[in-house]
Amino acid sequence: VQLVESGGGSVQSGGSLRVSCAASGFTFIIYDMSWYRQAPGKERELVASSTSVGGRTIYADSVKGRFTISRDNAKDTVTLHMNDLQPEDTAVYYCHAQREFVDGTRTYWGEGTQVTVSS
Repeated sequence: VQLVESGGGSVQSGGSLRVSCAASGFTFIIYDMSWYRQAPGKERELVASSTSVGGRTIYADSVKGRFTISRDNAKDTVTLHMNDLQPEDTAVYYCHAQREFVDGTRTYWGEGTQVTVSS
C-alpha cells in the first residue's frame, strides 16, 4: 500500500497551492479519503474528507470556503485545492485512507508534504 503526496511548497499569504495524493495497493474507490495537517508543536488535525459512498465532503471550519477536496476514482487520486492561504495553514499535509470492514478498520497514511505560507 502506498499513498504518495506531491505538490506542497511555499507561497505568500493569499496565494494558492494544490496537494495531490496518488494511491496504490488497495481498492481506492471503497475508502474514505482525507487530508490531515500537523503544524509544529500542534496535534494532527483533519482538514477535509471525501467519503467513498456518495462522495460527501467534510471540511474543518478553519478551511471552509477556501479549500476544496476532490477525488478521481478512475486514477486513484485525491487532491486538495487550497486558496487564500494564510500563515496559520503552514503545516505538513498528510493523505489518509480509511475503511471499516467487518473484521476491523484499515487505515493508511502518506508520508506528508510541507506547505509553508509566509506573510
